[in-house]
This record gives sequence, structure tokens and C-alpha cells, in this order.
Amino acid sequence: MPALRTALLQSSGELGDVAANLKILDEAAARAAAAGAGLLLAPELFLTGYAIGADLARLAEPADGPSARAVAAIAVRHGLAVGYGYPERDTERHGVLYNSAQLIGADGVPLARYRKTHLFGDFELEWFTPGDRAVVQAEIDGLTVGMMICYDVEFPENVRAHALAGTDLLLVPTALMHPAEIVPLSVVPVRAFENQLFIAYANRAGTEGAFEFVGLSTLAGPDGTARARAGRGEDLVLGDADPDLLAASRAENPYLRDRRPGLYGPLV
Repeated sequence: MPALRTALLQSSGELGDVAANLKILDEAAARAAAAGAGLLLAPELFLTGYAIGADLARLAEPADGPSARAVAAIAVRHGLAVGYGYPERDTERHGVLYNSAQLIGADGVPLARYRKTHLFGDFELEWFTPGDRAVVQAEIDGLTVGMMICYDVEFPENVRAHALAGTDLLLVPTALMHPAEIVPLSVVPVRAFENQLFIAYANRAGTEGAFEFVGLSTLAGPDGTARARAGRGEDLVLGDADPDLLAASRAENPYLRDRRPGLYGPLV
């Protein structure tokens, strides 16, 4: 099975300008596809911007809204899957917003939608309702692809749940801020190693209001190394989620096989 070349878009886009951010996404998809990528991942809340306060409610859309249709057109035009973050309006519960991520296939068909389960800080707690589904998965080119958002990956139980469910590549659109550089530099590679999967971690960059995003987007492998890593500024980096490497690493590192779940009950 061939490797899935994965592109990480590191950008904060234009605050509050969905049309401009869709254009940025389209241009990144063109560049990623030209480099052989089969998947492009954009950061948390990429379509609207993160630090936009009350505009989150104004710009939020349902999962099948006009922006989702625009992203589907981008995916089809460039022939690659696209994952991205956006504020989701619940069409059944008035006023309820989720910090969501969606994955759309190269054929324009939605593959997975995830609602952030662990909200970070007063800003997110004020505006969003936490999701209640930990493991969301889809399949791309024979790989089982899972989704979560930013802070979620910092909880070992979350990533382990994906590992036990068979996730091969975990997509993590994120909005990580200073001084938490330890997350992309250390935590994400360790999560990939201890759970024997790939993690694609796509961050925002630059300053938005009171938030300073640190960049350092990373594709971490099951061997605990960064297969690709961005710097601090706007960037597009590519790396391969290689199923052969994954199989070899899993054979050598039997963490999941050697678990003793009977001992862990008190943890939860």
C-alpha cells in the first residue's frame, strides 16, 4: 500500500473573512496536490479565525453549509482529501456552537465530522459546547484516519482510544499558543510513539488579539520522530504516512499487545 502524502497548512488566514480563507485553502490545495499530496490538513477554526469573539456565532455554519460545499469543490478540483476546522452551528439546538473539524474526500463526499471534546480556556468555554464522541474515523487510501482538535491530543486517554479503535493516522487541527511549544516538540511525537500511529498536527501561526500561536506544525511517526515540521511562520509542509513504516514499528513496539486493562480500572 503506498504512503499517503500529507500536507499541513500552517496559517491563521484572515480573521473573520471566510471567503479569503477559502481562497487560501484552495491555493494550498493546489500546491499540495502538485507535490503529490493526497490529504491537506488546515488548522483549528481555520475558516473563520480563532480570536473573533462574537463573530463566531455570526459566521458559524452547519456541517453541510455553504463553506462545506466550497471545501468539497476544492477537494474535487485538486484531487485530494481536505480536513479543516470551523465553528459549527447545531441546526437542532438553537444557539449551540461546536468547535468542529470536518474531513472531505477527494471526490467531494464528507467522510467524518468531529466536535472538540476538551475545550481549552475561558474563551472556548464561553462560546462552545463540548462534543461527546471521542473517536471519529474514516478511510483514505487504505489508512484508517481519525480526528480530534488541539487540546484533545494532550489527554493520553483520547489518543489511546484511537489506537485501540485502529486509527493509523490521527488528524489534529490546532490553535496552540505560547508558551506550550512542548506539545508539538515533545508531546505529539510521544503520543505517536506510545500509540503506534501517525499524528498530523496543523497549527495556526502569528498573533491574534491576546493569542500568540507558535506554529511548529508536525507530522509525527510511530517511531517518535517528526517526519515533517514547520517553523514559526506561515508554511506548508509535507510528509508521508507510510503504512510499511507503521507495520514495522508496530511489530517492534508491542505496547498495545502488552497492555493489562484489568489494572487500569481505577484510572477512570
